[in-house]
Amino acid sequence: MREVEVNSNSVDEAVEEGLNILGVRKDNIQVDILSEPSQGFLKFLGNKSAKVKLRVLKGPEEYLKSFLEKVLQSLRLEGNIVIEKNAENIYIDISGKDLGVLIGKRGNTLNSLQYLCNVVLHRQFSLNEDRVILDIENYRQKRKGTLENLAYNLAQKAIRTGKEIVLEPMTPQERRIVHLALKDNNDINSYSQGNEPYRKVVITPK
Repeated sequence: MREVEVNSNSVDEAVEEGLNILGVRKDNIQVDILSEPSQGFLKFLGNKSAKVKLRVLKGPEEYLKSFLEKVLQSLRLEGNIVIEKNAENIYIDISGKDLGVLIGKRGNTLNSLQYLCNVVLHRQFSLNEDRVILDIENYRQKRKGTLENLAYNLAQKAIRTGKEIVLEPMTPQERRIVHLALKDNNDINSYSQGNEPYRKVVITPK
């Protein structure tokens, strides 16, 4: 829903009701006052309510792209932002030169920026349940290959030594990659332990 018309006792009440219906913040709408409230004869005959039209200026994808463009500008970086959406997720990919600063060590800055995108999305669009997945220069695909190789090697080490192995803290996405890589290995078990953001994967031999 990108626009709505609302009737209420006052313009302010109509705007507030419209914001709740659209699930957006006031800085992302255009308000057109279609009619002001007025009192009829003897203050009750023919009373007229306020009527306003609210139109959303930027949808979720547009808003996120604008937000990330400002981030790039503030860091004096240039990048091409491509956004795709499916039923549950909004995928954002940024490509360009010298974007390593946005990735950070082991993707820590990238993960923080992805978290910030999700905060911005759900703060600006309270009814939106999509999840933002952000990637920069195909880092996540490369990281996926690295984690899969790490999982295979550590599983063999656990089997060889007979001891459990605790990996470094990872994001839920990265832990899932490790678990999926090991799910068909009948000689080990893998599970997660600890609290976010320090939750870790543990690999144990059977």
